[in-house]
Amino acid sequence: MKMTLRISLLWGQGAGTRWLVSVTDIGTLSSGVPNGAVRESLLAHAPVGIAVYDPHLRCTWVNDVMERHDGTPPERRFGRRLRDSLPAVEAQALEVVMRQVLQSGTTMVHEYRAWSSTVRRREHAYSASFFCLQDADGTALAVCAMSVDVTGNQRARERLAILSEAGTRIGSTLEVMRTGQELADLAVPLLADHAVVDLMESVPFGVDPSAGTGKANDRPPVLRRAGVASIDAGVLTLPWMCEEVIRPFPTSLFATALRTGSSYLEPALDTHSGPWGWALHEPVSAQKVRDSGIHSLMVVPIRARRCVLGLAVFGRSEEQTPFQEDDLLLAEELVTRAALSLDNALQYAHQRTAALTLQRDMLPRHVGGGAALDVASRYVPADMDHGVGGDWFDVIKLSGARVALVVGDVVGHGINAAATMGRMRTAVRTLADMELPPHELLTHLDDTVRRLSEEDADAPDQNPAAVGATCLYAVYDPVTRRCTMARAGHPPPAIIDPQGRITFPDMPAGAPLGLGLGLVPFESVELELPEGTLFALYTDGLVESRDDDIDVGLDRLGAVLAETSASLEDLCSQVIESLPTQSPADDVTLLLARTRGLEAAQVASWDLPNDPAAVHIARQAAARQLSYWGLDHLVTTEELIVSELVTNAIRYSGGPIRLRLIQHQVLTCEVSDSNSSHPRPRQPHIMDENGRGLSLVAQLSRRWGSRSATDGKVVWAEQDLPSKAVAF
Repeated sequence: MKMTLRISLLWGQGAGTRWLVSVTDIGTLSSGVPNGAVRESLLAHAPVGIAVYDPHLRCTWVNDVMERHDGTPPERRFGRRLRDSLPAVEAQALEVVMRQVLQSGTTMVHEYRAWSSTVRRREHAYSASFFCLQDADGTALAVCAMSVDVTGNQRARERLAILSEAGTRIGSTLEVMRTGQELADLAVPLLADHAVVDLMESVPFGVDPSAGTGKANDRPPVLRRAGVASIDAGVLTLPWMCEEVIRPFPTSLFATALRTGSSYLEPALDTHSGPWGWALHEPVSAQKVRDSGIHSLMVVPIRARRCVLGLAVFGRSEEQTPFQEDDLLLAEELVTRAALSLDNALQYAHQRTAALTLQRDMLPRHVGGGAALDVASRYVPADMDHGVGGDWFDVIKLSGARVALVVGDVVGHGINAAATMGRMRTAVRTLADMELPPHELLTHLDDTVRRLSEEDADAPDQNPAAVGATCLYAVYDPVTRRCTMARAGHPPPAIIDPQGRITFPDMPAGAPLGLGLGLVPFESVELELPEGTLFALYTDGLVESRDDDIDVGLDRLGAVLAETSASLEDLCSQVIESLPTQSPADDVTLLLARTRGLEAAQVASWDLPNDPAAVHIARQAAARQLSYWGLDHLVTTEELIVSELVTNAIRYSGGPIRLRLIQHQVLTCEVSDSNSSHPRPRQPHIMDENGRGLSLVAQLSRRWGSRSATDGKVVWAEQDLPSKAVAF
C-alpha cells in the first residue's frame, strides 16, 4: 500500500501549537504516472487561489496564490477562519455561502473584495467558486474555494456603469452652471470624495473663451466656480471650496492645465513642496487642503472645439486608494461628456442671445401715445428662462395727432419666430406710414407674409421662418374721439368705459395672416371712445390656457381692468399677476391705452369754396389762428404751406375743400378734398411753371403726406412747435 503523509503546523487558542497530520491512500492510482507530484503541482501552482476548509470552516489547506490575493501567508491560515484574514463583513458573507455549500452539496459563486499583497493601496475584486468535498457515502468532509482576481472585469463594469450614469445625469439642461454642478455631483462618490468644477469667466455668460487663452501675453486666467461636491458637508464650507471667482497662481498646475489643455495626476499629493506651489503662494489654502485630508488629486481641463472652457478637479481623502491612470482615463471621459454638454449650452446661449437681441431691437423700447393716448405694456414670454417668442406690439404716431395701436402673434417660439416678428413689425410700420385704413393695411400685410413664406420655402439651405400670424390694428383719432380697427384672426380688444363697464366689440374675425385665405376680405369697424376709455389689446396667451375655456380668461381680464381708478402700469401688473400660472404655455402680451381728447381750442377748421379766391381766405384764417395760439413766428411759413395745399386741392378736385389746423405736439395743417388720387411729388424742369408746390411744402415742413378719407383724401404737413407751446 502506498501512502502520502502531509504534516501542517496549526495555531490554536492560547500560546500552544498543534500539528495537522493527514495520510492518503494512493495505492489505487496508476503506478506508471507520478500522480502525487502532478496533483501537488496542480494544487500548489495553479494560477488561481485554492483553499480547503473543514466543516467548522477552518482552513486545512491552501496554495501560495491565495497569499497574493489578500496578503495572508499560508502558515497564518491553517486552523483559522476567514475572519482572521478578511474584513468582518466580507468574511461573514463568504462563510454564509460556505455553510450553504456544506449543507446542500451544490456549487456556488460569490464575489468579494480584499487588499492585494502586491499593490497594498489598491483594493481588488475576487470571484470565488465554492464546492463540497464528500466521501464515498456523500458525507460532507470539507468545502473547497477557488478564487480568481476579477478586478479588471469589475472595474470595467463599474466604469461602464458610471459612464452610463453620466449619459443621464450630465447635460440635463442647457444651463452652463447647472451642467458644471451635475459633473461634480456625479463624480462624488462614484469617482472621488471631492470634486470642483471651474469655468472660464466668460463661459457662464454664454461667451466662448478666447482661442488664444494659452498665449504668454494673455492676462492671467480668471475662473468662476460652477460646481462643487463632497462626501463631507464640512468641506463645502471651506473658503477655497465656496469661492465664486478663482484666480489660479500663474505657475500652479491649475494655470498650467489651462494653458496646455493637458490633464495632471498626483497620486500622492504634497502640499508642502510639491509642484502646486500652494505652500509658498497660497499657504492658507494649502493648510485647508491638509486639514481636509486630501491625499490624491486629478486636474482635468474641460475642452471643446480646441478651446479650454475650464477645469475639473477631483480629490480623495476618505478613500485610501490613490488615483491611478485608469481613474484619470475615466475622469477624462466624464469631463469630455460634460464638455460636449457645455458646448451645446454655449451654442444655445449664442442663439438665445441673438434672438433676445433681435427681439429687444424689434420691440419698442418706449411706448408713447402722444396727445391722444396714455399707454403701458407688458410682455411675458412662455419660456421665462429663454425669453424669446413671436408676440409683438407697437404704438405708431400718425398724422393729425392720431395714433395706431398694433398687437400681433407669430406662430412658434425661438429665433425664427422672433425674426418673423421683426419683419412683420417693420412691414406694419411701413404700411402705417402710408396712412392706410386698418382693413387695407391687413390686406397688404397678409400679402407680405405669404410672400416671405414663399421666399423661405425656396431657400432649402436656410431654416424656414415661422409661417402664420394673427394681428389687430387700430387707429384712434383724438379730434373725433373715434377708433377704427380690424383684425386678422386675433382676439377682439377689451373696451372699458369710464364707468368700468367692459365690452368685447363684435367685429369680423378675419383669417390669420399668411394662410392663403385672401378671398375672405378684412373689414374695419369704427367705434366712438369717450375720453378716459380704457382700450386693451392682448394676445391669446393672456386669456387661453390648457385647463380653462377662453371665456374664463376673458372674465378674469375684465374683472381686473374694471378697476379704472388704477394707473395703467398698476393695471398691467395686476393683469399679469392674475394669470393662473407664472409660467404660461404661450407668450403673453398686453397693451393698455387710455384715450384722451384734444381740447376744442387746440383745433381750428374752415370750409372753403372750390374757388381760387379761397387761397387768400385760407391764408388769412391760418394767420389769425396762429396769432391767437401765440405762434406768430410760424405765420409766414404756415401761410406758404396753406397756399400750396389749398391751391392743389382747388386745381385737382371739383368738390368742397376743408382746412384744419391742429396744435398738439406739433402743428399740423390738413387740407381735405373730394379727389381720391394722392399727390405725387416730381422733379420739375427749369421751364416748367407747375410742379414745385409739393417740393416747397417738403422743404418748409418737418414731414408731410396724404391719407385716404371716406369722401376723398387729406393732404397734411407738420411743423415743430416750441416746447412751451407743446404743453398747451
